[in-house]
Amino acid sequence: MNGIALPEKENIYETRCPILYAMDVFGQKWKLPILWYIAEGEVLRYKELQRKVVGITPTMLTKSLRELETDGLVRRKQYDTIPPTVEYSLTERGKSLIPALEALYQWAEKEMGA
Repeated sequence: MNGIALPEKENIYETRCPILYAMDVFGQKWKLPILWYIAEGEVLRYKELQRKVVGITPTMLTKSLRELETDGLVRRKQYDTIPPTVEYSLTERGKSLIPALEALYQWAEKEMGA
């Protein structure tokens, strides 16, 4: 299938599968909406993200942002103001993910309408 080859004699979860890697990086419930909102706004402050990602707790937002930062998808910039101002933006690696997310969105939108 388009050059994608899954292992036939190995446990898929014990191999270096690109799809499983991608799901591990952004498969958590809140990460895709966070990435999407940051991509829309280019730079968002923590409180703006908290307002946009309806239903997320502050603890989960912080945890997800830290993981996205660790994975190199989100950049965190803190300003020495009182109170502290923190802004988030996508890294180049994060930006490179957006076309794939847009394609996935279009596919799902089409399938949901079927």
